[in-house]
Amino acid sequence: MLQREEVTSPLREALLHNDAVLALCEGGAAAFSRADEWSDIDLNCIVRDGVVEPVFNIVENTLAELSAIETVYTIPQPTWHGHAQKFYRLADASPFLLIDLTIVQQSAPNKFLEQEIHGNAVVHFDKAGIVASVPPIDRSTFAEMLWSRVETLRTTFPLFQCLTLKEAHRGNAVESLTFYHNFTLAPLVELLRIQHAPFHYNFRSRYLYYDLPRDIMARVEDLYFVSDIADMVQKHTNASAWFSELAESITRETIATAMQ
Repeated sequence: MLQREEVTSPLREALLHNDAVLALCEGGAAAFSRADEWSDIDLNCIVRDGVVEPVFNIVENTLAELSAIETVYTIPQPTWHGHAQKFYRLADASPFLLIDLTIVQQSAPNKFLEQEIHGNAVVHFDKAGIVASVPPIDRSTFAEMLWSRVETLRTTFPLFQCLTLKEAHRGNAVESLTFYHNFTLAPLVELLRIQHAPFHYNFRSRYLYYDLPRDIMARVEDLYFVSDIADMVQKHTNASAWFSELAESITRETIATAMQ
């Protein structure tokens, strides 16, 4: 089975010698120094404007020399982030070694390289000094955005708890559980992230075990796993009380402190 470096090294060499490609970085778990045998390969390729498809072709030709490409999935345009993105699964690699390739055009303002959010990208090459030129996040502006989110959640959380409870009263377990996850636990987790990992405030459950203190994570985990409707209703009560406590305690000052 192909190993991580056996995939990234040929890609690096193929793209390095192409004038259209300016930088190749690796994000995800690698950017947080915690890549393991289950980690995929998150590649961020920065190219000159207008050459996205030719670069995809280079990547696919290089991968085809390593292994049959079992699956290619192209994220439909426009993507939520505005860039072109494809996923590849190789026949001769672990299914966990999925290749997640995002191609970012040079003129794009957001290149997914903010260190505070995305970690320390593994830079395979950077011909134009693009990675080093990414400015730090404006913390004052970011803090105000987070404060706005807190105020919004203070309004919307109590407004929508009826969705979880009405389906519980009707005995519609699946609908109630879905509302519980989306309208009770998701905003609770967002507040916890604002308190403990503000730059990942919108990551939902992603990296949650790394971003929250162990004792807090134990409480969150307990709320996520329910045995039946009665258990969920009780945990809904607990989650709602916790949300109210957090919403009351978070201030502009605590947000600023968490961002230090």
